[in-house]
Amino acid sequence: MSERIENTEILKLLPHRYPFLLIDAAEDYVEGESITGIKAVTANEPFFPGHFPGNPVMPGVLMIEAMAQTGAVLMYKTLKASPDSATVFFVGADKVKFRFPVRPGMMLRLNVVVTAARHGLFKFRGEGFADGNKAVQAEFSAKAIAH
Repeated sequence: MSERIENTEILKLLPHRYPFLLIDAAEDYVEGESITGIKAVTANEPFFPGHFPGNPVMPGVLMIEAMAQTGAVLMYKTLKASPDSATVFFVGADKVKFRFPVRPGMMLRLNVVVTAARHGLFKFRGEGFADGNKAVQAEFSAKAIAH
């Protein structure tokens, strides 16, 4: 069953906080299978003054981090865990490509699909879209480690 996850639940599921919390909500959550993260990219993001002055572009590494946070939300919900019981660590990224600049005012939609899951290690394939254009794609993995 598809589910929307609001910001208040994101804050309960992820240990990240502003300015490093990089997703605002999620939708189309299907337990153990897929999720779509949503990031409203605003002009007041702390990285824009330096990346780049007069030509603001969201750093690619932060798009990958937003994708990883989206995957972490799926993992916490699927494993029925919380940051109090386990930490989800980003462990790798492959086949990363940046295809379209993400700028202030755009909505970044991060479609993440589980390609494998075993013993708390999840492998994902993700794509991020802004203004209808594919901005980023990657294969990545994360591991949940109980405290």
